[in-house]
Amino acid sequence: ERPGKEDLAEQMAALERGDPHNRLIAAGTDADLAAVVLRLLRTERLADVAVAYLPADRRSEVAAAWSLPTDPAGAVDLAIRGEADPVPLVRDDNGGVLLGRGLLAPMRGVAWCDDQLVLRGQASRLEVFPSEPDGVAVRAARIGVLGLRSSSAVGRAVQVGCLSATVTSDGVLHQRPVDRWTWYRHTEPLRLVRGLPTA
Repeated sequence: ERPGKEDLAEQMAALERGDPHNRLIAAGTDADLAAVVLRLLRTERLADVAVAYLPADRRSEVAAAWSLPTDPAGAVDLAIRGEADPVPLVRDDNGGVLLGRGLLAPMRGVAWCDDQLVLRGQASRLEVFPSEPDGVAVRAARIGVLGLRSSSAVGRAVQVGCLSATVTSDGVLHQRPVDRWTWYRHTEPLRLVRGLPTA
């Protein structure tokens, strides 16, 4: 189970407001980390809490997106001694956050990244990732007579309008099909521990 409000209450209470040395280490899946970050967002603690991640899966999309170690020894060393680095935090218009990969698959519709048209028509999948420095990167994969083709863009927001499709965010399937969805860069960054360990 992903951690909820009650599960994090004790840890959140132990973090002093305004202390730049606060560090929260999350061990688990990308979905677990997203639940922790969402709690920090909702309690307005992003600015004063650094977040370190110990991925349970070596195929973690979050680890891949931010070049975090997936071997246990390297991940623990970085989590304890690494430096916090501000990275773009991506939100969605359904109250969630995206830390690794968002997916609509398959889908038929239109997708824009800022003012750039990424897709009009059918796609086997539409993937969205956090990206520096803009905020979000999007890639649409289409299978046609010439094989697999893709188009991509980076920007501050990705907006999708489509026929009923399923959304997966950091490995979690959205509870119901959607016909529109938006991912966008939050105004405040996430303080992610990803710098080199300090001596």
